[in-house]
Amino acid sequence: MRLSLKNLIAIAIVPQILLVKWLASKPDLIENYYSNGIYPLISQIFRTLLGWIPFSVGDILYAILIILALKYLIRNRQKIRYNLLSFARDIVMVLSIAYFTFHLLWGLNYHRQPINKHLNIEITYTQSELVEFTSALIEKSNTLQFQITSDTALAVNFPYSKSEVLKMTEIGYKNLGLKYPEWHYPAPSIKKSLFSTALTYMGYGGYLNPFTNEAQVNGLIPKFRFPFIGSHEVGHQLGYSAENETNFIGYLAAISNEDLYFQYSAYTYMIGYCLNDLQVNDKETFNRLYATLNPGILKNYQEVTDFWLAHANPLEPVFKSVFNSFLKANNQKDGIESYSKVVALLINYHQKYPL
Repeated sequence: MRLSLKNLIAIAIVPQILLVKWLASKPDLIENYYSNGIYPLISQIFRTLLGWIPFSVGDILYAILIILALKYLIRNRQKIRYNLLSFARDIVMVLSIAYFTFHLLWGLNYHRQPINKHLNIEITYTQSELVEFTSALIEKSNTLQFQITSDTALAVNFPYSKSEVLKMTEIGYKNLGLKYPEWHYPAPSIKKSLFSTALTYMGYGGYLNPFTNEAQVNGLIPKFRFPFIGSHEVGHQLGYSAENETNFIGYLAAISNEDLYFQYSAYTYMIGYCLNDLQVNDKETFNRLYATLNPGILKNYQEVTDFWLAHANPLEPVFKSVFNSFLKANNQKDGIESYSKVVALLINYHQKYPL
């Protein structure tokens, strides 16, 4: 009986995959009944249950599962050698359970309607619009940098602890929720990851644990990036899977915060995407606009560059490639490059709501 149950669970992965593929072709269905129906309830339950705990329950869960898996492999290595079929069945059974749990608790959000439909904005832009918007972002960032430091040559040093930054992230979402109630963020659950060292060497700034709905931020990244990364991960927590969309929501939340450091983190983060776009298509304009950045902003950028260079390693591209494949398999055809697609949302949004 036990063996037949295992077989049944393992075989169940096939209809699950087919069902998800069918649901992926019905974004309106996902949007109405899952992303705006079942999921917000699931998310709030998990955030209420786990958000008050000061450490990451999800990270501990992952650690326990890894230890149990290694223990199983070591103890059963002889049996595995002589019964590979049964071992393969057990692996598929575990994958089947994980696949079901992942999609039920969060993963179906990969197939919801694009956010631009919700906001009624376009996703195309001209070169002149890109140049105009990048110039406006730089002007805004230069003003904030000088307002904070009183010296264009000084880097902005954040006066808060990283735990304080995560707590302050709620303020931006509270303000953003006044304009967009669906982005209200009750029962917050945002934490520094216990695996921050591993995340750093993998090249990640944070992640959402889809099984515990905890927003995780790499606790080692420079404070300059912390407000935006935290706001980005909360965007995932609110049910948005596409990286350009969570970049966009995180940006709106951070600039909605009254705190100038949050605004500075968000504006300067988006400048990077816009300048990268220009560098590919118009190197001359890129050089001209880059030269208008205050030296203090460039020092903040260098701080981030130095951090990632200090942790560069041969395995990082492998992890990035795996994540790239994961994104493409989950309805994000541009993979990691989808992060930069936020530029289209920014430009068109600010056509309606100027900086």
